[in-house]
Amino acid sequence: MAALAETRFDRLIMQIGRLNYMWTNTESLLIHLIAGLSDTEKEVAVIIFLTLNTTRARIDLVERLAKMEGRAPEDRDLILAQTQRLGKLSAVRNKYNHCIYSFDPDSGNPRTILMRISDRKTDIRLGRSDTVDEGEMAHIDQTLAELTAANRAIWRLIQTLGYPG
Repeated sequence: MAALAETRFDRLIMQIGRLNYMWTNTESLLIHLIAGLSDTEKEVAVIIFLTLNTTRARIDLVERLAKMEGRAPEDRDLILAQTQRLGKLSAVRNKYNHCIYSFDPDSGNPRTILMRISDRKTDIRLGRSDTVDEGEMAHIDQTLAELTAANRAIWRLIQTLGYPG
């Protein structure tokens, strides 16, 4: 059982590493959208991007710039479709970046333990735990495929709109 658990855990860690790499690479494409939408140089957009320290803040900025008066509705809609896509994909990345891991002693499956306190009406709950079984591994694989597709779509959008590359 220990070898099986180690194999599953190794696979999970490799997938989380890929998820983080691909996420960072894809999120950095927001720099090009910021530059194009704010009509500034890429170097200025990098400073803006790095000053905003959360994905949500970066996406919010791009969405607000896209919604500004005078923006072509078709361009706005293409940009918003991509930012909404990133917002949905960020949930899986956030889950695996904001948890600790353990093993289920019976199944050998890795488990995530959420590093969050849930305040209830009369009590608190700590560390919701979820099993990372084959179904969840498939979900991570699907998220990686969707992230790859999002990356390519955002690059095409940047090129189509003529934003700094």
